[in-house]
Amino acid sequence: MASSVLRFRKLCFIEPAVKSSSSCSSTETTSDHNIGNFVVLEEKKSKKIKSKNISSVGKREWRCIDSCCWAIGCICTAWWVLLFVCQCLPATLPVREAPGERLRRDEGLAVLHPVVLVPGIVTGGLELWEGKPCSDGLFRKRLWGGSFTEIFKRPLCWLEHLSLHNETGLDPPDIRVRAVPGLVAADYFAPGYFVWAVLIENLAKIGYEGKNMYMAAYDWRLSFQNTEIRDQALSRLKSKIELMYVTNGYKKVVVVPHSMGVLYFLHFMKWVESPPPMGGGGGPDWCAKHIKAVMNIGPAFLGVPKAVSNIFSAEGKDVAFVRAVAPGVLDSELLGLQTLEHIMRVSRTWDSVISLLPKGGDTIWGNLDWSPEEGNSCDLDKKANAQLSTGDVNFNHSDGTRGFRVKEPVKYGRIISFGKAASQIPSSRLPSPDLKELLRLRSSAGLSLSCGEVLTEYDEISRESIKRIAENKAYTAQNAFDLLRFVAPKLMQRAEAHFSHGIADNLDDPKYDHYKYWSNPLETKLPHAPEMEIYCLYGVGIPTERSYVYKQSPSDKCKSIPFRIDSSADGEPDSCLKSGVYFVDGDESVPVSSAGFMCAKGWKGRTRFNPAGISTYIREYRHKPPASLLEGRGVESGAHVDIMGNFAFIEDVMRVAAGATGSDIGGDRIHSDIVKMSQRINVQL
Repeated sequence: MASSVLRFRKLCFIEPAVKSSSSCSSTETTSDHNIGNFVVLEEKKSKKIKSKNISSVGKREWRCIDSCCWAIGCICTAWWVLLFVCQCLPATLPVREAPGERLRRDEGLAVLHPVVLVPGIVTGGLELWEGKPCSDGLFRKRLWGGSFTEIFKRPLCWLEHLSLHNETGLDPPDIRVRAVPGLVAADYFAPGYFVWAVLIENLAKIGYEGKNMYMAAYDWRLSFQNTEIRDQALSRLKSKIELMYVTNGYKKVVVVPHSMGVLYFLHFMKWVESPPPMGGGGGPDWCAKHIKAVMNIGPAFLGVPKAVSNIFSAEGKDVAFVRAVAPGVLDSELLGLQTLEHIMRVSRTWDSVISLLPKGGDTIWGNLDWSPEEGNSCDLDKKANAQLSTGDVNFNHSDGTRGFRVKEPVKYGRIISFGKAASQIPSSRLPSPDLKELLRLRSSAGLSLSCGEVLTEYDEISRESIKRIAENKAYTAQNAFDLLRFVAPKLMQRAEAHFSHGIADNLDDPKYDHYKYWSNPLETKLPHAPEMEIYCLYGVGIPTERSYVYKQSPSDKCKSIPFRIDSSADGEPDSCLKSGVYFVDGDESVPVSSAGFMCAKGWKGRTRFNPAGISTYIREYRHKPPASLLEGRGVESGAHVDIMGNFAFIEDVMRVAAGATGSDIGGDRIHSDIVKMSQRINVQL
């Protein structure tokens, strides 16, 4: 019996580590006295083998799958801990009352004017109506603005269906992607990430519903005029406003556009009064009859510098930050992902991106030695504290003494500089860009089509030309357009037929009747509607991208992007330069000068851009991060999207929708230096 037990023990635990089987046969013939000794010996051997196995396990290599499991475990653990803490919190914690409930109870605020919401770029949902075989099962499912699960299931198919035709700017063959209709189009961008939902909910608390509140959803990828040509989106918006005007007791409509939606509605106001076939045929008094106020949220009236970097290298501050924190993550060629190349290939088919390029050239954005933001502090927290110490923050002027000065003025006018030194040295030491010659050489050069399936238009540029771009050192808003025409000729040729970015010399020139000028406030007139009001509502106090330091990419493969933001370029502590990006005051996406100039100066009083003298108001919201997790993204946030949950902003919109005027809600409220910046911009008014 004992020998059988020992044989089983050896087979199960010892045999794999034993080189000879002689001990097994010997155990079968030993005496009972020897059995006891053998058992002790075998137990010692077993312990020795087990300890050796344990040490080898402890020394095994840490694999990628182990890291992934560890990360997932940490995330799950953190989630369950947060969930447990939230469940344990008392139900009576103080939470700020929603503006809708308070204003209805304390002030009797009630529905009056119909409200039209106009979403901006990216935030509106897109759904599939027709697609390639790879999109089976996605009919009328959201490709954009939802769970984004299709990115992980079939990423290349997803990118193909979000792209537009590279020549027409419309649908590719056999693909139809359309805007999601209704309030659900942009209430949430993704589950739990609100866009318009908080404002919609508060408006509902004072009586708003589907009959007097409308989301003017449109395909934000298209040029503005193409939304009418393909989808009749402008005609449907015109009809909806007219219907809401009639069915709500002939009350004028309050329009609330956001971000690029501000430019879209500016285009609409000119389109609706222009004669057909180019316009909507509403007549010169249509806006005066139907619109009470236009409350522009985070308006990118004069464009954003980040649109230049997005077209140039598919980058912004976020990508530069990732490169600074984890170099090699985006640059790795593991599995040939080429993330930024794919993003560039798709986004360069979206004509609407061109509408966000800086408008007004060097006059608005500055040259090699000057910019309207020159001399301002880059430490926005200190600046905000200094302003708070002056007492009342509700004022209508900028005294020019607030804030802190930097020793050396930052040359923000150099939107793209190759090297940190080129962003700072005197202009006399910089070579003059000769892009006209490069454009001529490019048009006469042959195309290289041997770069694989990822085409970014850089594949058609010689390595020598790429070097010459970097040798020019610095580019302002004026010659940045020539730079983009060189690196993205198909996009610029197609999109510049729909948009213009200059300053009009004579607005009565018949050429400005063309729709390409209608979304540029510097090349079009506001409608003749003296009773209408225009608001510029935006956040301040957040570092916002203004200009970039670039370098050439180390990889010279033709299918790679040859330029990148130099994330190693940093300034002194409290400097404006962080990870290759120069920052100014703004709402994280739109600089103050772009958001506020038209209301502060361009349209202030009777000007050639505002011949009817429409009243304009600036309402700035100083950014304040959430005080706790219970506030979510913050009820006092000034960030470009999060401002939609800002209680002060919601109150302003609700009061105007309920009948108040700009003077009733306090007139201008300015925290930034927008008035001073506007005075520095020399535009004929």
